[in-house]
Amino acid sequence: MKLSEYARKKSVTYRTAWNHWKSGKLEGEQLSTGTIVVNEPIKNNHIKNIVSIYARVSSSENKVNLDSQAERLCHYSVAKGYKIKRVVKEIASGVNDNRKLLNVLLQQDDYEILIVEHKDRLTRFGFNYLDLMFRQSNRRIEVVNESNNGKEDLLQDFVSIITSFCARLYGLRRTKRKTEELIKTLSAAK
Repeated sequence: MKLSEYARKKSVTYRTAWNHWKSGKLEGEQLSTGTIVVNEPIKNNHIKNIVSIYARVSSSENKVNLDSQAERLCHYSVAKGYKIKRVVKEIASGVNDNRKLLNVLLQQDDYEILIVEHKDRLTRFGFNYLDLMFRQSNRRIEVVNESNNGKEDLLQDFVSIITSFCARLYGLRRTKRKTEELIKTLSAAK
């Protein structure tokens, strides 16, 4: 790739990339036109059986279950001969697509396998999209307990959707009440 492309990809200035090439830190060649073409560094392919574990529960009332879930996944990983890179425990709704710890975990690429106990521990919806994303980066998601009962999953998803919408609705109502109280207070103060 061209040196300018390499600099953009690595988020460094062209001058920094040029200095690296000039000092021999980058392999490549200079064409007769003056264009510098660097060989793209080969990614470290010896990341084998390095796993990240993701455990999640919906509420803080289930914190004990969160710890035991993570412990079960650690025992599973050790029994399979995996090297555990990190264990991420999160208390959040599976419907929420903006979970801070999960987002950080998905952005990291220093592990080969993401281990979860059930599909719904990772996400209630869109599991196949995440699985596809992982496969494209030569990684995979390993689900320890595959659920065989589709009706049970469907019912749980339905309950999750209703719960999520109710929480939003109650939140909107609370916001409306607070706004009305604020308006009353301001009107009374005049």
